[in-house]
Amino acid sequence: MGNGKWVTPTPYCLLPNPRIEVCSVEDWIIVVDDDAANLKMANGVFREAGMRGSYFKSGEDVLNYLDGTKAPDLVLLDIHMPGINGFEVLKRLKAHPAYRNVPVIFLTADDDVETETRGLHAGATDFIRKPFAPEVLLLRVRNTIALNRLQNDMAREIQAKTEKLSRAYMQIVRAMATAIDAKDKYTHGHSSRVAEYAREVARRAGYTDQQQREIYMMGLLHDVGKIGVPDAIINKTSRLTDEEYAAIKTHPVVGSQILEHIADYPELVTGARWHHERFDGAGYPDRLAGEDIPEVARIIAVADTYDAMTSNRSYRGVLPQQKVREEFVRCSGSQFDPRFAAIMVEMIDDDPEYRMREV
Repeated sequence: MGNGKWVTPTPYCLLPNPRIEVCSVEDWIIVVDDDAANLKMANGVFREAGMRGSYFKSGEDVLNYLDGTKAPDLVLLDIHMPGINGFEVLKRLKAHPAYRNVPVIFLTADDDVETETRGLHAGATDFIRKPFAPEVLLLRVRNTIALNRLQNDMAREIQAKTEKLSRAYMQIVRAMATAIDAKDKYTHGHSSRVAEYAREVARRAGYTDQQQREIYMMGLLHDVGKIGVPDAIINKTSRLTDEEYAAIKTHPVVGSQILEHIADYPELVTGARWHHERFDGAGYPDRLAGEDIPEVARIIAVADTYDAMTSNRSYRGVLPQQKVREEFVRCSGSQFDPRFAAIMVEMIDDDPEYRMREV
C-alpha cells in the first residue's frame, strides 16, 4: 500500500492533517473523511465511549498508514474524497490479506440506490448518511464490531471442528484400510502404499493439494470390497480356480456398494470400482476404456499395479526395479494411461536406491 511512518500523537488531541489520534482501551476505529468537522465529531463520540480512534483526511494517508500495521476493528470511510476515493480504498483493503476481513462502513451524503448497491457489492458492511447523529454512529459502530467478532469466532470454531472431524474421518479410513490389508498376510500396508504412490502421481500431474488429499483417501479404500472375499481365497498360495478368480473380481463392485453410502465423499466410489479397468478396455468390472475411465481411477490403477510388483507375494518376491520399469513402458497405452505410466516411470528413475517398495 505505501510506506507511511507511525508517529505517536498526543492523547485526545486533534492533530494537523492527515491524522487525529485517540488513545484508548479496546476497540480501534479508523475514520477517513476529508471534512475536518466530521472527524472532530467522530473524535468526540469515540473518546466519550472510551474507544481508540485514528483519523485521516484522504485515502492515500490511510493506505500509507495501514501498510503492514495491525488491522483495526472497523473502518469508517467517506466515499467522495480528493485523490483516491472511498471505493478504491475499499477495493485495496479487501485485496490485502491483513485487512480483507475488517468491516467497512461508508460515510456518504449520497442517497441513491446505485451508490449503495455498488458499495455493498464491493464489500462494504453498511452505510451511514451524512450528516450523522452521534448516537446512531456509535450504535452502528458497536453493533458492527460485535457482529464481526461473533462471525469470526464462529468461523474459527467451525474451522476447528471441521479439522477435528477431518482428522477423525482420516483415522477411520486408515483403520478400515488396515483391516482390509490384514485379510492378506502377504500384503500388509498395501493400501497405504497405493495411497502414497497415487498421491505422488497426482502431485506430479498437477493436481491441487485438495485433489491430492482426495485421491489419497481413494487409494486407502480402493480394496475395501475385499472384505467380502473369503480369506481362504485371498491367502491361497496355489493357482486360483475360475470360480475363485471370479470371486476376487467381485471386489470392485462390492467396494463401490459399500462406499456409495458415504454421501459426503462420493468420489471414494470411483477409485474402488474402476481401479482394475484397463486403458484398452480389457479390464473389469465394466470394461471401460481410455478417457471413459475416470482419471483418478487410472492413477490408482498405476499405483496399485506398481505396489503389486514391488511387494512380496505368496508366489514370488519383490520384482527387480528394472523389470518393473520395463512393464510400465511395455503396458503404456494398453493396461495403463500413457500419461500416468510415464509419470510412474519418472518416479522409478528418481528412485535409484529402490526405496519405493515394500520393506
